[in-house]
Amino acid sequence: MAKHIYPNERRYYQESERLGPWKVQPVVEELKEIAKTEGLWNLFLPDSEYGAGLTNLEYAPLCEVMGRSQLAPEVFNCSAPDTGNMEVLSRYGTLEQKQQWLKPLLAGEIRSAFAMTEPEVASSDATNIACSIVREGDEYVVSGRKWYTTGATDPRCKILILMGKTDPDNEDRYRQQSMILVPKDTPGVRVLRALPVFGFYGVPDRASEVVFDNVRVPASNILLGEGRGFEIAQGRLGPGRIHHCMRLIGLSDRTLERMCRRMEQREAFGRPVAAQTVSLERIAEARIMIEQCRLLTLKAAWMMDTAGNKVAKSEIAMIKVAAPKMACNVIDWAIQAFGGGGTNNDHFLAAAYATARMLRLADGPDEVHRNQIGKLELKRVGTLDPERTGGFAHVPPLDEVDEIARSGAYPPDNG
Repeated sequence: MAKHIYPNERRYYQESERLGPWKVQPVVEELKEIAKTEGLWNLFLPDSEYGAGLTNLEYAPLCEVMGRSQLAPEVFNCSAPDTGNMEVLSRYGTLEQKQQWLKPLLAGEIRSAFAMTEPEVASSDATNIACSIVREGDEYVVSGRKWYTTGATDPRCKILILMGKTDPDNEDRYRQQSMILVPKDTPGVRVLRALPVFGFYGVPDRASEVVFDNVRVPASNILLGEGRGFEIAQGRLGPGRIHHCMRLIGLSDRTLERMCRRMEQREAFGRPVAAQTVSLERIAEARIMIEQCRLLTLKAAWMMDTAGNKVAKSEIAMIKVAAPKMACNVIDWAIQAFGGGGTNNDHFLAAAYATARMLRLADGPDEVHRNQIGKLELKRVGTLDPERTGGFAHVPPLDEVDEIARSGAYPPDNG
């Protein structure tokens, strides 16, 4: 990181701005070769057949370090959406699909995209997805419009994983959807435009809008079979969500370091900005919030390793709410400390904030995760014995209250 990543960040942003989201930044490809030779490659995959064989808990600190820079994750082939797509292919793909798509993705020879969110519906409820996947003989016909499809403008992108409806009339709303592999060069696939995130194109996700106009793909491209889309989505998004949080902790940690240095270098009203009480309070609060999120993330990672993603879903949801909110707060304080320069990305803070704010929406908005956490908590409490846990508040009858008051056990109220 110190030798190759940090010194090349300014070049990365300059190339991203100059070349735009439809081109490849040369610095990324150069650094990838170095990462490969160092053996720092595909660290995210717990399956030792395809990746480094690390547990989620072992990967967490590495992901945090990579998250300190927007440039780093892709350099180590550990960036979205490829990480999630590779996990899908490794878990749910056939041998042929793995050979055709997973192998070149693992080698960094191609990139991929994930098409789920749609502009016409509230995609926070994924059962709203309207894109159709219709079986016709030995083919499926895909029709629909997606946006915030990450990775589609990348010229290296060769395959999209798309979620759509194969059985819209199914009474079980969670069995209507399927996921299917759509090669990008298939007739009818049109990438309409790149979508900036707060003005940033292609840093780091290359969000885009894509139309699928009667796109025909082989029936063998369906993943797991019809009606398995939600099952795949949960398997994909669990690790993806916690990876985002790991990276945000690194980004927040580095932002706090930069904020401290800036405050020590600047003077206002006769003393360093770092000596101002409000500055000390913000530094302290930032450190507290970062440590809280780090520990919750590590707990979630440990639970995923020991009990499985399904059991850890509450912890995953909690960190997905807490980490982006924390990062937005810390980065906002840093922007305030840097003054006007904090808003123009000279100090990389504007891009950092754009990423953190986007992640309050990506992989499910805060509101959806909070609803899930609340329901899980109600369910958890419902399994407890209130007599053993003190779960019921005992309201004594009026005569008992009078007796207690007369005894002097506590003073009666003035009424």
